[in-house]
Amino acid sequence: MKRLTVVLSLLIGLSMLLGACAPATTPAPVATEAQTSAPATAPTTAPTAAAAVTEFPRNETLYTGGKQWGPPSNWNPFQTGSYATGTLGLVYETLFIYDPLTDKFMPWLAESGSWTDANTYVLKLRQGLTWSDGQPLTVDDVKFTFELGKTDTLNFSSLWDWLDSITKVDANTLQFNFKEALYQEWANNLYNVPIVPQHIWSTMSEKDVETGANEKPIGSGAFMYQSYDQTKMVWVRNDNWWAIKALGYSIAPKYIVDLVNTSNENSLGLVLQGNEDLNNNYLPGVSTLLQGGYAMHTYYPNPPYHLSVNTAWLDINLQEKPLSDVKFRQALAYAINVSDIVTRDYGNMVQAANPTGLLPVWDKYVDQNVVKQMGISYDPAKAKQLLAAAGYKAGSDGFVTNPDGSPIALKIIVPNGWSDWMAAIQIISKNAQDVGINLQPDYPDYNGYLDARLNGKFDLAIDNQVQVSNTPWSYYHFIFYDKLADIATTQGGNYGRYDNKAAFDLVTQLDKTPTDDLAAMQKITSQLQTIQLTDLPVIPLWYNGAWAQFSTTNWTNWPGAADNQNHYFPVTWNGYWNMTSILMLTQLKPAGE
Repeated sequence: MKRLTVVLSLLIGLSMLLGACAPATTPAPVATEAQTSAPATAPTTAPTAAAAVTEFPRNETLYTGGKQWGPPSNWNPFQTGSYATGTLGLVYETLFIYDPLTDKFMPWLAESGSWTDANTYVLKLRQGLTWSDGQPLTVDDVKFTFELGKTDTLNFSSLWDWLDSITKVDANTLQFNFKEALYQEWANNLYNVPIVPQHIWSTMSEKDVETGANEKPIGSGAFMYQSYDQTKMVWVRNDNWWAIKALGYSIAPKYIVDLVNTSNENSLGLVLQGNEDLNNNYLPGVSTLLQGGYAMHTYYPNPPYHLSVNTAWLDINLQEKPLSDVKFRQALAYAINVSDIVTRDYGNMVQAANPTGLLPVWDKYVDQNVVKQMGISYDPAKAKQLLAAAGYKAGSDGFVTNPDGSPIALKIIVPNGWSDWMAAIQIISKNAQDVGINLQPDYPDYNGYLDARLNGKFDLAIDNQVQVSNTPWSYYHFIFYDKLADIATTQGGNYGRYDNKAAFDLVTQLDKTPTDDLAAMQKITSQLQTIQLTDLPVIPLWYNGAWAQFSTTNWTNWPGAADNQNHYFPVTWNGYWNMTSILMLTQLKPAGE
C-alpha cells in the first residue's frame, strides 16, 4: 500500500502539472452530416435532481466514469452530444449493433434487413419486443421514430432528403422506399438511430422532441432509470429485457453507477483503489503504472494500450498565406515529429497515424502504393529544402518570410486545459521553429477555440471529430465537406475551406456505393487519398485511443486483445454502447467467480 501511495502521489502531481484533459478529445461518434452538424443543446427545462439515498451492494454494482463532466441534465437520445451516460445503449436501443473490430452488423431490435432492389430496403423486426413499461415495441414505433426526422431537426433528419416513404408491409415488416439510396449513410443510421416509443413521444411537442430533458426515460434496453444527483447517474437492470429470452444474454451488475468526473487525479485514484471499475478518461501517466504492475488493466497489455477510435489531425486555414501554398503545407508536414508526440506527450498510449489518417479498422481501404509514393513522414531537412525551393527565405530573426519578403507569424490553437493537446502543440511549434517557421502555441478557452475553428479565424488547430464507424465515408465526408457556404455556422467539417469539386463528387460517389462492394469502395478511396496527399487539406498526426482503464477488484472478464478475452469496446461514451459496449456487460463476472 505504501508503494501504491507513493506512485499515486507522483502521478497526481503529474496530472496537476499537465492539467485536466478535456473530455471532448474523445467525443461521441460522428458519422452523418446531420449528426456532425447538430450542436449539443441544453434541455428546455432542467430537471430537479433526485436525492440519491439507495445503498448499492458492491458485488451488484458497476461503477463507471469518464463520460460525464457535469451533473446529468437530459435523457433525450436525440441530443447526441449531451445526454446522460447510457441513454442510448442502456435504455434506448438501435435496430442493429455494429462491431468495428470485425466490420460486422449484428441484428438487434431488427431480426434482419436487406436491399430488395436498388432503392428498396426491407426490415424485419423481432417479435416479442417490449418497452420497459410493459407496452409492446412494434414496427409502428420504428416507423414513427424515423418519421420524426421529417419535421424535427434531429441528428438523422437529412435522411429525408433521399428517403421517400416508409411502408408498413405487415405486423413485423417495414419497407423503406428511397428516392436515391445512399448506402453508406443508411448503414450508419441502422446502428445509430435510437428507436423511441410512439405512445410516449407522440404526445411531446416538437420542441420537447428536439431539446427536451426527457427525464425518467422509457426504453427497451437492458437498464432502466433509477435516480441521479449532482455526482452520479444510476441505472437499474431491466430483468424483463427482451434479449434475455431472445438472445440468451444475461447481465451480472444490477446497478450501473456512472460517476461525474471531478479531476483526472481523482479518477486515477478511484480505479487504483478499486472504487471505480471502469474509467474512460485520458489519464496522464497511466503507462507508468501499467509498466509497474499495478492493479489496473487496459485493452492491450503493452503500447498503445488502447484501441484507436479517432484521428487527431491538423486543421489548416487554406484561405490565408502562406498556408494557401501547398508547398508550405508540405514543408510543415515534413517538419512535424509525430513520434515525439507519441512518446513524450502520450507515453506510447497512442499510435502515429497513417499518412492518410484512416483508422486501423479501415486499413483495407488504404492504398499502400499511394502512401508509399506520396506519404509524408518526419524529415526536417526535406522541410527546409521545400521552403527554400518555394522562395521562403530566412529573415533577420531566423524565421522564413513570404516570397515577397513579408513576415510569417502563425499560431496553432487547442483549448486551454486539454493537457495532452497542449503538450502536442508545444512539440509541433518547436518542430516548425527548427525548420524556420514562426509558429507559436496558443490556448484559448474552449468557446474561443470553437468560434475560431467554425468561423475560419485560425491559422492551425488540432481537431479529431471523426470517430470509428462502419464506413470511411464518414472520414472523407468530414475532410471534404462540400457545403462551403454553410461552413461558418456548422460543425460539418472542412474548416480550412478546401474547395475541390472532384473530391466532393468522389465522396458522394462513395456514399452511393453499396457497402458490400469492397472493390468499388477501394477504388474511390484510393482516388481520395491521392487528392488528400497531393493537396494536404489536413495533416493527420496520431490516433486517439479509446481510453479505458479498468480494475479487476470487483468485476472480471473485461475486454482485451488476448485470444481468451472478449473483444468488445470497453467504452461508455455516447455512441459506443451500440458499437459492442453493451455486449461487454454480458461478459462481466463478479470477482471470485
